[in-house]
Amino acid sequence: MATGAGRRPRSPAEALEPLRAPQRPKGGRIRGEARPLNSTARVISSFLTFIVLIMVAIGAGAWLLNHLYERPGPLQHSATVVIQKGDGRIAIAEQLEKEGVIWSRWAMVLNHLVRNSLGSGKSLELKAGEYAFERGASMRQVIETIASGKSVLAKVTVPEGLTSQQIVERIKADETLTGEITAIPAEGTLLPDTYLVSPGTSRQDLVERMQAEQAKFIEGIWEKRQPDLPVKSVAEAITLASIVEKETGQADERERVAAVFVNRLRKNMRLQSDPTIIYGIVGGQGTLGRSITRADIDTKTDYNTYRINGLPPGPICNPGRAALIATLNPAATKDLYFVADGSGGHKFSETLAQHNAAVRDWRKIEKQSADDAAADAARDAETEKAGKDGGDTSATLTPVSTGAGTDAPSAAPTGDAAIVPAASTAEGAAVTAKAEPSNIPLPVRKPKL
Repeated sequence: MATGAGRRPRSPAEALEPLRAPQRPKGGRIRGEARPLNSTARVISSFLTFIVLIMVAIGAGAWLLNHLYERPGPLQHSATVVIQKGDGRIAIAEQLEKEGVIWSRWAMVLNHLVRNSLGSGKSLELKAGEYAFERGASMRQVIETIASGKSVLAKVTVPEGLTSQQIVERIKADETLTGEITAIPAEGTLLPDTYLVSPGTSRQDLVERMQAEQAKFIEGIWEKRQPDLPVKSVAEAITLASIVEKETGQADERERVAAVFVNRLRKNMRLQSDPTIIYGIVGGQGTLGRSITRADIDTKTDYNTYRINGLPPGPICNPGRAALIATLNPAATKDLYFVADGSGGHKFSETLAQHNAAVRDWRKIEKQSADDAAADAARDAETEKAGKDGGDTSATLTPVSTGAGTDAPSAAPTGDAAIVPAASTAEGAAVTAKAEPSNIPLPVRKPKL
């Protein structure tokens, strides 16, 4: 067996002996043993490594803070936020995060601290006020807006009870806003209110903001609704609320009006509401421009609740907060009817007999109002004639009582048995006097302005 490079062992003992290491080459340098770093060098090395890591962390944190400071914010539409007097930066940042204006409250607090401390003489003190933020406003824009204290905003007021088409027309006519509206929103998806906007706000952005506010509000009250309501979805609730909205402008009556329609739905009675007749004829236009006729009542449309059972297929306007709340929390009554009482409100009844008696009372008030109106017209004619003749007109200027008021409807509609009062629409929907009389009269209410 070879023990080296081709050399055979000379004896068994030599075969068992391990080979000797070769000799070191001549002229080679002999390396000494590596000596460990002393303790001072190790401390310095660790300290420098720590400093580098700290610098890297600070750089990364500064980059992240600046990124959050400059990047577009989460707002999907313009929003208005009220900063209360006395709120500190943490409370303000928390509110802005809750309202969806900024991504992170702590990022805002740190950015405000750093930039307020290192700023070149520019104060970023956060001030109380009411501020409008545009869609996608960055944290820098938000902080600078609040620090500026410029909370003077324009107001855009959208009344309750308008159709989406009417609201769009109103927004288009507002010169504070800019841009076009891409499409008329679905009926009942806008929340009427007074909105504070910055001059130059996009009209489309305001429409989307109204939609977002409506969805947010509905979500908040839907879970608090009364149990066992005959509305099974948010869409049905908005539809019923739109009818309640058009039926009365009296804040203290909404729950009772809602109860009338809820009770009728529970009894499978037709709602028989005049505003639904109008919407079925003119749709989003909103106003009929004349009184309702017997032919209008008899014309079957998808929305005419005199001719269809249950709710119409969708809302007939955009209801406000009060009407939505009243619809989901109607009064605990057994009322099935209501009619104008001559004072701007309504008289509610549980039975048809009670209702017919209330209708007769209203007719007396209405007749008196018509007689007073005729007397006023005659007096005006005499005044005009006396003026032309050069006579003394002072005696003809004495005010005359108008009974039910000048805004009372002039004619009573006709209808069928068990009919809910006619609609209180913007143009004072009342069936014309030429309509055929009925054994059970349909009452008219004060027009809702």
